[in-house]
Amino acid sequence: MEQDELRLDLGKQENVPTDTELTGGGDTPLPARLRPLSFDEYAGQKHLLAPGKLLRRAIDADRFSSIILSGPPGVGKTSLAELIAKMTDSAFIRLSGVISTVSDIRREIAAAVQRKSGTGRKTIIFIDEIHRFNKAQQDVLLPDVENGNIRLVGATTHNPVFYVIGPLLSRSLVFQLEPLSQEDIKQLIARAVVDERGFPGRKIEISPEAIDFLSSICEGDARKALNALEIAVLTTHGKDDKAIYIDLPAAEASIQKKALTYGEDGHYDTASAFIKSMRGSDADAAVYWLAKMLSAGEDIRFIARRIVIFASEDVGNADPRALEVAVNAMEASEMIGMPEARIILSQAVTYCATAPKSNASYMAINSAMGDVENERVIPVPRALRDPHSSTGAFTPKEGNYKYPHDFKGNFVTQDYLGVDKKYYLPSSHGHEAKIRERMDYWEKCRAAEAVNDR
Repeated sequence: MEQDELRLDLGKQENVPTDTELTGGGDTPLPARLRPLSFDEYAGQKHLLAPGKLLRRAIDADRFSSIILSGPPGVGKTSLAELIAKMTDSAFIRLSGVISTVSDIRREIAAAVQRKSGTGRKTIIFIDEIHRFNKAQQDVLLPDVENGNIRLVGATTHNPVFYVIGPLLSRSLVFQLEPLSQEDIKQLIARAVVDERGFPGRKIEISPEAIDFLSSICEGDARKALNALEIAVLTTHGKDDKAIYIDLPAAEASIQKKALTYGEDGHYDTASAFIKSMRGSDADAAVYWLAKMLSAGEDIRFIARRIVIFASEDVGNADPRALEVAVNAMEASEMIGMPEARIILSQAVTYCATAPKSNASYMAINSAMGDVENERVIPVPRALRDPHSSTGAFTPKEGNYKYPHDFKGNFVTQDYLGVDKKYYLPSSHGHEAKIRERMDYWEKCRAAEAVNDR
């Protein structure tokens, strides 16, 4: 049966509405229908959009020239760009880093110039996946961003420092969007079933278990959660002529994953077992929990991020290559995708699990931040201050800064902290044993210098 015939046949079934009936016409997906119309409707990103935060202030004051939004898919980059245009009463032009050309850019810039001279209205050119634009394409934007002919809002899933040219980056406010919390997605789903833009003319009910499942399985991706909800609504028989009830089985079927895959231990317990197995140097157990998470449909970005964190927190300088392996695995798995990403992740997991372990770097920063946050703020020693600053002047008896490269072994005894405090205490494992040996030698040199000064 052809797709159109199948859709028509489905629409004729009793109590199963057609797409047009549900969406109010057209094929616009649910995430697009529910684009926020105000900050109150926008989900997540409170660290950027709460009153008083820099991005919110820039939008409220309507004072910005270029904004770069980076973050994983489904966290609201496009929605935020549209909201910025709405709040600043700007024309909104959308281009794609994948398919748009230099000619497209120039045409839209020319239209923006004409719009500004004719009506005074500003234009926001939104470039989705701006990291796909090459240097020449990005260079075309520079003059018109600088002279105010256009306002640029770029969105990328990559680190803009590596993909956006320096001159454009220096003219931009750069913001990192975070995955939505489970609570954010729960609120989004709850709003979707009652908002008239969601499923106009239909009464939708959804069980708490279904909301919990969708909000947890989508790993911070609002688009994935709303698409799953829409599929569930489109394929579920109503209880009567108007009501559609989405229970846990319907939610599971809509995303082709079973909540029961995790059994009694749950999403967080499995992730915990995964980390603890790597920490315990049990590669077999770590690979099993990796396989379980992948089979359950866990987002590979969620897994990869935890391997990267583990490489610093639990391996650290005992094997500095672990972080390199983990970061490479994170980038490669996102680029390749499943099912082959399982091989890349397995390589990183087995490397980290079998590497020598040290949490010395993790403990060092926690201890130092504890001192700073508890108001144990140490003034910068005078010899280390910027000699050009107002506080950089020093008296002769306190001496000048000693440049280590002017001394034998590129080392000289000098007070860099002002108090006797140790934060980094390297272990005797792996590469950190060599680090510890060097630090012990330098400490003996300092002790000998102190004796000579007496």
